[in-house]
Amino acid sequence: MRVVVLLFASLPEIAGTRRLELDFEDGATLASVRSLLVDRWPQVARIPFVFARNRGYASEDTPLSEGDEIACVPAISGGDDSVDLDVPRTSFAFTDKSIDPRSLEHRVRRDHDGAIVTFHGVTRDHHDGRAVRGLAYEAYEPMAVEKALGILREAVMRHDVGRIHVVHRLGPVAIGEASIVVVVGAAHRGPSFEAARDVMDRIKREVPIFKKETYEDRDHRWVGDLPDIES
Repeated sequence: MRVVVLLFASLPEIAGTRRLELDFEDGATLASVRSLLVDRWPQVARIPFVFARNRGYASEDTPLSEGDEIACVPAISGGDDSVDLDVPRTSFAFTDKSIDPRSLEHRVRRDHDGAIVTFHGVTRDHHDGRAVRGLAYEAYEPMAVEKALGILREAVMRHDVGRIHVVHRLGPVAIGEASIVVVVGAAHRGPSFEAARDVMDRIKREVPIFKKETYEDRDHRWVGDLPDIES
């Protein structure tokens, strides 16, 4: 059987490609994919990653099927219900341009709301004692959007807020620029703050977005933690 394997973050730098079509015998599992990759590129053994099968996280004993889309997901950076017919309660989007928080706030705000909380995740000039020159982001976009929208819908219900809209950057992000903006509107400030923190924490833990730091000496590395595949 043939499956498609997608590589992200540092893995394409090792393999020289982002997309592979691989053949396996019946009974093969996701562990078989890891073994093949390590056999072909031994450096892969040094890169921690988990698997997503057809855009959902999966354990290594998951069997493969013909036509599966398998994503190797290394460390990540860290139809919506509507209040009004024209504005969804939740939205998540990627952009390669600067994020305009005012436009998000305008879309989120309702006359019913007494609180609008806006969070900017901003590129800083240091990490672990090293001077940072800039960041760059990439994502497994189809799965990332699905996963993020699920997180936002759950947060709207859990925290009893009106709307949550999020935009995340892809590509280079300079020092001082926002890589993500989260805007929450609600009747009261407490749920707004709680929802914003919940959304940010879960996006960093669960959504396949990958962050590369470039340092002043022009060295670079992909940073983050493996996603929480139980979520």
